[in-house]
This record gives sequence, structure tokens and C-alpha cells, in this order.
Amino acid sequence: MCEELKTKVLRLLPSVHLEGRTDGADILRCTVNALKEGGVVAVPTDTIYGLACLAQSSEGIRKTYEIKGRNQQKPLAICVGEIQDIYKFCKVPVQNELLSDLLPGPVTLVFERSEALNTDLNPFTSLVGVRIPDHPFMRRLCQTCGEPLALTSANVSSQTSTVAVHEFQDLWPKLAVVVDGGKIEHQNRLGSTVVDLSVVGKYRIIRPGCAVSPTVDVLERKYGLTKDLGEQ
Repeated sequence: MCEELKTKVLRLLPSVHLEGRTDGADILRCTVNALKEGGVVAVPTDTIYGLACLAQSSEGIRKTYEIKGRNQQKPLAICVGEIQDIYKFCKVPVQNELLSDLLPGPVTLVFERSEALNTDLNPFTSLVGVRIPDHPFMRRLCQTCGEPLALTSANVSSQTSTVAVHEFQDLWPKLAVVVDGGKIEHQNRLGSTVVDLSVVGKYRIIRPGCAVSPTVDVLERKYGLTKDLGEQ
């Protein structure tokens, strides 16, 4: 069945989000297989549609930059399934409770990378952004792969972010799998809020995104972090 599905757009119906559904399991299995073979897939998240490959796959990373026409000096974030996974690939100077307050959710947290992360991923920086999207399929995908995904928006670089699969239809022939989770209605194409937490006691907003106000409120009011006024 995977051989047949891999060349198709796979429709992830709302009912498929439920645990134990065979149809959802088929889509998950086909997507995992495509990733393990070094492919790039399109997936829904809690903000916009994304392109994903295995972060530990240098070939997958190369393909992702090629498909997007992305500047090689622009980093890719990683996506994991559980908070404890962050500690494998990042050096985390904040409390675990802070991570739990912001994730899963529409936020990308930037930390110093650990030695476990593929050196071909963002070799020009010691930092890496990490996400746990608040999306059942994405979390199960990361958990099933057992390793982080590299994640970026599903569009050609400099073009508008996409909230439905037909909006990036020109990319389909270059992708191993397209998972259609329906139209993403609620985030206005803004993408995740990206915040640098790599400096102890400080935060720096790299991209406001769709959740900047609640994110800053958590960082300042609950955890006493101050805005980093250094180099922007």
C-alpha cells in the first residue's frame, strides 16, 4: 500500500487524528518510510504547512534547500515529539517548566546545539531552533521516526507561507509525500514565534510570528527573563 500511496497526496481527515485508526496509521507509515529513505515531505503543523526531512540526513537537508531555493546561510529548525527530546539535541539553560509552558505550541525556541545534531545542519551557527507543533500527526510522526525532523515552510523562499496544500502544488513533484491536513485557519500565515533563549536570563525575539504576546508574557512575568538588548 505504501508504494501506491507515496506518489499521491494523502488526505488526513479529522477522524484520522484519533489513536488507533488504521487509515491514519497507513499515512503515518508511508510518511515515515519516505523520510527514512532520505525524502522530503510536506506536512501540516499548528501554524502553516511545512517541508520536513530527517535532521540527521545530510541528503534530506540538501534536497530541502534545493526544493525551496533557500539561501544556504538561512537555518532550518528541528522538530521533535516530546520535551525530553530537546535535551538530546540542544543545551538548555532554562527550566523544564518553561519548556512545558510554551510547548507544544506555535513557538520555536533557539538554543545552543549539542554535539548529537548532524553537523551538516546549519553548519554556519552554533544555535538551533526547536519546535514541538501542537498537531497530533506531527507529534506522532516525530515519535515514530525516533529522531528530529528538519522543518521549514512549504513554499519557495521569499514567497507567501501556505495554509493549504494546493497553494504549493508546484512543489509536489519534488516531494516524496504530501500530507493534506486540510486548511489551517487560525494563524494568518504568520508562522511560529521564534525566540532565542541561549543566553541565561535573557530572551530575544527573532521573529514575532503568531504568538509573540503570550510568549513574552510567560518569559517575563512567570520566569523573570529580560529582553536581550544586544546585537539584533
